[in-house]
Amino acid sequence: MPDPTSPRPGSQEPPPKSPFEAFPPPPPLKVVVADDNPVVRAGLTALLSGRSDITVAAEAADGRQAYEAALQHRPDVVLLDVRMPGVDGISALPYLVHIAPVVMLTYSRESEIVQEALRRGAGGYLVHGEFTADQLVAAIRDIKEGRAHFTPTAAGALLAQLRQGQSPAGGMPLPEGLGQADATAYENASARAPYLHAEITSPPGYFDTYPPSAPGVPAENLSQLQPDVGQSSSGWSSGRPAAPDRSRFQLSTREAEIMDHIASGMNNQQIAATCFISEKTVKNHINRIFAKLHSTSRSEAAAKWLGTAPGSGRGVG
Repeated sequence: MPDPTSPRPGSQEPPPKSPFEAFPPPPPLKVVVADDNPVVRAGLTALLSGRSDITVAAEAADGRQAYEAALQHRPDVVLLDVRMPGVDGISALPYLVHIAPVVMLTYSRESEIVQEALRRGAGGYLVHGEFTADQLVAAIRDIKEGRAHFTPTAAGALLAQLRQGQSPAGGMPLPEGLGQADATAYENASARAPYLHAEITSPPGYFDTYPPSAPGVPAENLSQLQPDVGQSSSGWSSGRPAAPDRSRFQLSTREAEIMDHIASGMNNQQIAATCFISEKTVKNHINRIFAKLHSTSRSEAAAKWLGTAPGSGRGVG
C-alpha cells in the first residue's frame, strides 16, 4: 500500500507536513537545588540533569542564595533543605513561594517542621531515604502542576495532626534556631500584598531593604538574619547547648556525613540511596566509624556523635 504522505508519481509537490510538527516539545522544567551539603547538591544535580525534560538552573547553599537564584532564573520548582547555615529553609520559604513552587527536600523529620513548612506554602515534603530517583522526578513534575507530594514521614506527621484535631495554622513551636526571620514575614503577607510584584521582580539586592513607605511591612528580612539561624544538628550557637567536640573522632568528610545519617535513624539502604553509593561501601564506612568512635552499635556511636553519651560533656536535656 503506498504511503499517503509520499508525493504522487510525476508530481513535484512536497509531501504534506505531519500535524505533530506544529507542537514542539515543551521546554525542560527549570529547578533550583538548595542544600548546604555539596555532596547532596552534586548528586541531585547529576540525577536531574540526566532527564531530558528537567534542567538544574542553579544551586544554592542557603536560603538567601536560593532566593537570589530564584529571582535570577525564575525556576519552575525549588528544592529546599530545612537546616542550612546563614538563612535556613523555613525562614526563606515565605519569600520563595511567591516566585516558584517549593518542595522541601530534607533529612528533618520532626512533625512540627513538616506542619510549619506546609503552613508557609511548601507544595510538598520529601525526606531523604524515603523516595527513589524516579519518585523525586515525578514529584517535581507534579508539584509544578500544583499536585502535592509527601513521603511517609511527612504524611504521617499530617495524619497525626489531623487525628489530634490541630490546625496547620496553629503555629506549633519549632525547635530552637529555625525560622526566626519569620516573625512577621508570613503573618504580614496580606499587608505586603500590594508590594508583592515589586518584591518578586526586584534585583537580588532587594533583600537589603523593604519599601520604606510600605505600611505593615516588617523591618526584618533575610539579610538581617543572624548567621546561627537554622544550623544543622552538628552544632548550636551561643546561648544554646554547646556542640560536642567531634574533632577527636578524626572522621573523614564522608564518614562524618554517614555518621550524621546514622544519628538521624537511617538504615544502610537509605544511606546508600542518599549518598549514591553501594550498601557494601556504606558497611565499610560504618566499620571504620565504629573503630574510630570505639563503639559496637549504632546507638552507642550515635550517642557519642551527638554528645549524649555519659562523659561526653553535653547533657541530654
